[in-house]
Amino acid sequence: MKIIIKPVLYAIVALLTFGNVYSQGKKDLKLNDDQRMEWWRDSKFGMFIHWGAYSIIGGERGTKIAGGGAEWAMDKLDYTIEEYEKFPEMFNPVMFDADAWVTMAKDAGMKYIVITSKHHEGFGLWDSKVSDYDVMDKSPFKRDIIKELSEACKKQGIKFCFYYSIVDWHHPQAQGNLYPNYNISQHDDPSVVNPEFPKYYKNYMKPQIEELLTNYGDVGVVWFDGDWISDYTTEMGKDLYKFIRKIQPNTIVNNRVDKGRNGMEGMDKEGEFAGDFGTPEQEIPDTGIDSDWEACMTMNGSWGYKPSDNKWKSSEDLIEKLVDIVSKGGNFLLNIGPDGFGRFPSESIRRLKAMGEWTKKNGEAIYGASASPYEKPKWGRYTKKGNVIYAHVFDWPETGTLKLHKDIKVKKATLLTDPNNELGTLATSREVLVDVPVLAPDATVSVVKIELAN
Repeated sequence: MKIIIKPVLYAIVALLTFGNVYSQGKKDLKLNDDQRMEWWRDSKFGMFIHWGAYSIIGGERGTKIAGGGAEWAMDKLDYTIEEYEKFPEMFNPVMFDADAWVTMAKDAGMKYIVITSKHHEGFGLWDSKVSDYDVMDKSPFKRDIIKELSEACKKQGIKFCFYYSIVDWHHPQAQGNLYPNYNISQHDDPSVVNPEFPKYYKNYMKPQIEELLTNYGDVGVVWFDGDWISDYTTEMGKDLYKFIRKIQPNTIVNNRVDKGRNGMEGMDKEGEFAGDFGTPEQEIPDTGIDSDWEACMTMNGSWGYKPSDNKWKSSEDLIEKLVDIVSKGGNFLLNIGPDGFGRFPSESIRRLKAMGEWTKKNGEAIYGASASPYEKPKWGRYTKKGNVIYAHVFDWPETGTLKLHKDIKVKKATLLTDPNNELGTLATSREVLVDVPVLAPDATVSVVKIELAN
């Protein structure tokens, strides 16, 4: 039998070439806003990582401990620029393992990671050609952290995102001109300005953001902070938003790119402002919000590594917060503050493990779910997906009867973790009663799946 090799090889090459072109075309396709936001709206749960030279300091200087977040050490512990510059020179996180970090996020049920590429201290975690105040030039570590983390995210199917601070305490054309006299009270003082700031914005900040958007593949979210300073204008915010979308049309940008944020509440005031989602900080809205939003929160009280801060939220509390946020239509961005060696605190690791165990069993009721159409029940929260309501029960009824909203028309009710055993239901004029086991199936939050009749 005669075997014709060349035509077969040509056909294979042609198919591979077409596949590559098709994939590239899909990648470059400009999505509409709903398509662009779809992955983020479905993800619900992400990891925030606050990491920089401040992780060496740990929020302490001699006998003085920084109030609040340790990432503010330069300001709150009264370091001059010259005094602070020794910390980037000491930053050598030899235990940093990007693959291990991403694995921990993935195992916890998180779908995206936001890393501080540059916090207020001005020190960059990537190989910037715009500045030598970065991990490659100032640090003995000499590894591009952003590159390693972005590659690890891509390998494991996690969306890579970066944070960038508009504030820069090191740069002389930003807030660096105020040290050693910088004071936290000046944040909201419109008289405290740097006339050189437009040059910093144009010649330093925008080029650095361009580097991050050009050299590290697809970026899921660009997450800004520092929008409160007087030097930064709404015109700059709108310009920056357009600049980002021109480089990566399908990326998502938080509302701190502009000047519309209403304090820690995080949502925009009345008016036209740039940004794709609101950013409540350390708080959860009382009710649902009819727009995209993400609550960012710490596990203890500090964003950066602070060993003296032992006020850790419990795993149960964090799981309930995740459910509460999703039930109101939001995303949960939960923070980790690695130490100066590149290690996650053991307290954080334990909480990530507990959240992962819960999301592995109950993720169906979280990912892709929308806000509850019903008022908040006393025993927990509702989420919704298609023709299904999920009852997330924080306080399991000792009577064996779960009371649902009267407008819920039940076709079938089961425990999410036991789909083969249908639960008995009874509709009355005041409520819907569901027969549940006397013992809660989950020690934290148990989920009852309710398929609707209509």
